[in-house]
Amino acid sequence: MEFIFTEKAPSPAGHYSQAIISGGLVFVSGQLGIHPDSGEIKATIEEQTAQVLDNLENILIASGSLLDKVVKATLYISDISLWGKVNEIYAERFGSHKPARAVVPTRDLHFGCLIEVEVVAELA
Repeated sequence: MEFIFTEKAPSPAGHYSQAIISGGLVFVSGQLGIHPDSGEIKATIEEQTAQVLDNLENILIASGSLLDKVVKATLYISDISLWGKVNEIYAERFGSHKPARAVVPTRDLHFGCLIEVEVVAELA
């Protein structure tokens, strides 16, 4: 088991790792739309979704993987009415690659964020 940390994604705010490599897979902890340098959280779902995907991609790269190696994604969204905007940005970033996915409507997310995403990926 290998624990992953990169400064190109937000530092863990609790007792967890950004990601763990085990059995040829990368398990990335849920990421919020927090900018790793400034700590800023943008207001819109589009901006937060883009930042979440940037954070995930940076963690995957640090792990020796890429977005196109994601096999499963779980998205937690504070308001399901935002789903259309999230799916548009998600589809743009993943392109023709379509990992298995679950979308979980939820209530409040930490720090007032609108979206959190966790993924499992193969090593590149």
